[in-house]
Amino acid sequence: MAPDFTLAEIAGMIDHSMLAPTMTMDVLEKGCALAARAQVASVCLMPYYLRRCAEQLKGTPVRPTTTIGFPHGGQASATKAAETRQAIDDGAAEVDMVINISRALSGDWDGVREDIAAVIEPAHTAGVKVKVIFETCYLDRAQKIRLCEICGELGADWVKTSTGFGTGGATLEDLELMRAHAPPAVQVKASGGIRDLDTILAMRALGVTRVGCSRTAEVLDECRRRLSQKT
Repeated sequence: MAPDFTLAEIAGMIDHSMLAPTMTMDVLEKGCALAARAQVASVCLMPYYLRRCAEQLKGTPVRPTTTIGFPHGGQASATKAAETRQAIDDGAAEVDMVINISRALSGDWDGVREDIAAVIEPAHTAGVKVKVIFETCYLDRAQKIRLCEICGELGADWVKTSTGFGTGGATLEDLELMRAHAPPAVQVKASGGIRDLDTILAMRALGVTRVGCSRTAEVLDECRRRLSQKT
């Protein structure tokens, strides 16, 4: 039986993640080169290296991406807006922002909305797409649903599970919930603990369009191996 995926389709789902604070500039440089060769969807890396990343990816379809309010989301909204403007100046095609988790847990939904809008407004004005990170491990079902609704109302491009730095990562249950409650125009990104092709395929079956992954080379090698076995 032929596989129901291609190498290009799987690569096109991957945001190659390089966010560990211990990563050296040499590692970041090699990671950007890997992403360019593999033609993944994007490279998501530490803000300070974004300008160099954009230079390295120029002429490829891979999108330079960085984080806003990372990893805890507790920055002032004005700070997140300033981070977004800096990312735009440095060549971001997409940004991944962390919600104010404290406000969400407190039920301050107006504050949560204003915080997300502070990033979406300058980003969308510049043609930059926004992924909104919930950090689902800290939230209950009702809070996740409310966030999906707010992101739909604000026109976020993706809702995203996790930073990878919380107490838990993406789960199929959370992804199914987010896909069910986010409007169709809002895509779903899984992140946190995604280490193999089978996990990505299971998430893809739920309607996930992007995954944050640091083990990109291993995943794509496994993809090639399975495709070669089926030919």
